[in-house]
This record gives sequence, C-alpha cells and structure tokens, in this order.
Amino acid sequence: MTEQGVRWTADQVLALAPDAASRKAGSKLGTAGPWSEAGSAGGSVWGLCRGSGSRPYQTVVDIAGSTGPAYRCSCPSRKFPCKHALGLLLLWAGEEGSVPPAEAPAWAEEWLAGRRRRAVEQQAPRQAEAGTAAADPAARRRAEGRAQKRAERITAGAGELEQRLSDLLRTGLAGLEHAGYGPWEETAARMVDAQAPGLAARVRELGAVAVSGPGWPVRLLEECALLHLLDQGWLHRAALPPGLAATVHSRVGLPDTSPTRPERDDWLVLAQYDTADSRLTTRRIWLHGTGSGRTALLLSYGAAGRPPQLALPVGLAFDAELSGRPGAGQLRAELGERFGAPAPSAARPEGTGTGQAAARYGSALRADPWLESWPVTLGPVIPVPAPGGTGWQLADADGAAALPLAPAAAAAPGLWRLVALSGGAPVTVFGECGHRGFTPLVAWPQEPGEAVPLC
Repeated sequence: MTEQGVRWTADQVLALAPDAASRKAGSKLGTAGPWSEAGSAGGSVWGLCRGSGSRPYQTVVDIAGSTGPAYRCSCPSRKFPCKHALGLLLLWAGEEGSVPPAEAPAWAEEWLAGRRRRAVEQQAPRQAEAGTAAADPAARRRAEGRAQKRAERITAGAGELEQRLSDLLRTGLAGLEHAGYGPWEETAARMVDAQAPGLAARVRELGAVAVSGPGWPVRLLEECALLHLLDQGWLHRAALPPGLAATVHSRVGLPDTSPTRPERDDWLVLAQYDTADSRLTTRRIWLHGTGSGRTALLLSYGAAGRPPQLALPVGLAFDAELSGRPGAGQLRAELGERFGAPAPSAARPEGTGTGQAAARYGSALRADPWLESWPVTLGPVIPVPAPGGTGWQLADADGAAALPLAPAAAAAPGLWRLVALSGGAPVTVFGECGHRGFTPLVAWPQEPGEAVPLC
C-alpha cells in the first residue's frame, strides 16, 4: 500500500516496465515464492529475491520519490526498473499482507536516506542562487550581461538560418531526397554554436522530412515556413506581445528565468509515452489537476536506448506542486515538492464535443503557431470507421460532428483497445488534437471504471 493506504493495480505496476521482456519476467516474480524479508514503510518497499546465485538480490523501491518511483537492486541488470523491482511491486500490489509494514533493513535505509539527502542538497543551491541573484545587484548585472551576449549569438544564428532558407527556395528542392542528413546536420551544428538548441532541433527535423516518403516536398515547405516564422519572431521579438515573445524565447531554446508560483493540486496521470531519436529518449507525461482542472505536461529525458527516470503510471494521482513556464499557452511544467506517494484515483477530466475540441486547438495555435497538437478530453464519443473506409474517427454521441484519428493512431494497437472498450457505446477519451487529426492516449468507459491506456 501507499502512505495513503491505497494499493496500486497490477496494470499500473507493469506500466513502469521498460520493455515487454521485463514485463513478462517481472510478472513471474510477483508471487511470494522467491521473496523473503519483504516489508514496506513510509512510501517505500523492499525485499530479498532469490536468484541463481548464492546470495539473494537486495531490491528496494522508493514509491514516493520526488521524481516518481525510484529503484535499486543488487542484480547486474541495466534496466530500470529491473524484473526484480517489478516483481516486488507486483507482490506489494497483490494480496493485502503480502508485504507487511516493517522497519527498513540497514541496506535499504542507507539507500533511501541517501536519496532524501541528495534531494535536499540539489534543492539548496537553486534556492541560494535565486536568492543571490535577487539580493546582489552585481550578480544580477552579470546574469543580464550573459543573457545579452547569448541573445546576440542567437540573432546572428537566426540571420544565418534565414539565408540558408532563402538559398534553399532559390535553388529548389530537387535532389534533397537523396542528399542525406549531412547538409541539415551542418546547419543544425551552426545553430548549436549560436546557443539556439530549439532552432537546431527544428533544422534536424527537416532532414527527416526530406526522406519521409510521398508528399515530402509539401511537408518540407510547411516546416520551412514554420522555421522562417520562428526566425522572424526572434528577430522582431521586441514588437511581439509579451506572451508570444515568451513563447518565441522558449521555442528557440532559451531557458526560463521568470519566477512562477507553484500550484499545488492532486494531479491525475492521464498518459505517458516515449519518443526516441538517435540522441535522446523523451518521455511525455500528461497530468490533470483534479481541483484546478488544469492540464500540464512533464518532460523527462534519457540517453538513447535508455528509459527516462521519471515514471508515473496512468490512473494514479499524487499531491504535488507544479511550476509552470512563461509563454502563450505553455503547458509544460516542472515537478516540485511532492506530499505523498501516487495512489489510484477515480477522477477523470470532463469531456467536450469534437467541434469544441477543434476550436480549442485553433485558439491554442493562434497563441503558439508552432504547436503540433493540443491536449483535449472528448466525451461522450464513439469510435467509428470514417466514411469510405479510409480510417477511423471519433463521433459525438449525438451524431453532431466527428474528429478523424491521426493516420499513425489509426494504425496503432491502441485503436483496437479503444474499440473494444467502447463496443459501440460512448466513451470518454483523452488525447492530442492536431493538424493531422486526433491521437487517443487514454479512455474511460461511460460507467465508472479504470482508465485504459491506449499508447
């Protein structure tokens, strides 16, 4: 059980698995047979798991960690969580009493105490730095000088990028399909030198568009236009409204320095999914404030091929503070202090019609023209085949309108989980509404029931 006395489900535990093999192996260890000296206290759980060696593996999980569940195991696995941590959590999530309350053994307490100490040590320098900058005029002037120099470098990089885009349009797109990533990587490297990582990332994406299959010239021109718009936004940022100017700053890759007031709420985990490229694995976690009604996005990163550390199973809620980011329509937030371990929740966001969902995306796009999508909860809606058999759509239960699914979503396994959950009846669906269509991420039945992840 968590500190609140609420037990997770097996599905919520298995959602933490880094891959299918770990999920399968962890399931086999979710019984009492291989475990001894298992116990739990204060948002943590531990135990000894019998392995192939003479000594059992020491496994401990900090369920109430400040960055989500954290794991330590003496096994040689490089996966996080490993199969032993998953098995221990499954045992803990099973029958009551399988992991009784107890005092943590020395090896578990040492690791847990170290995590608490490091969390305090990491927070102290940030608070001290903020206090110094506010109280010391000289420090503030130095910070302003560094920011000014960086802005000048970004301006030079934006000017160079504008010239590159002009050359591209003048010479035409012929041959780009076979040019490879080299020319784009060179330009992206120049943007990195200019300290504009946001511009560099968008330039790298152009290289992928050029080899994305039929219709790539249209998509490439669209992305070039958006990149040109961002360039011009930076070069003329002084004339922009404050909210849009802050968005441009964020899009080019400048860090947020404006203080924001943390917002405390019970945050429901709506969805979690990973995307990867050759450099990073990016995890997106959507949250819903059950009191405020606010939707927030947490981002976490891991090295290529490695899952990020932050993991929050869908359907759990936790009491915590989130700090937002400045900018027009910015949803990204930073996870602050947490006041308890995640626990299952029956809460769900209120649904809206498909027409209003599209209108919300349009409004968000006016505030941030570089948005790929906007989070929306639809309901009640019914998944139905699109006219002509060219895909699927979510239709309002009253038949007033429908929203097409994005092509990638219509080909994903989650579609069939959604169709099975609905069975022709209305459901509530949370997902991302964008110019390619709607991508469903989680759904709930019309009657009370658990959230069903779709990604």
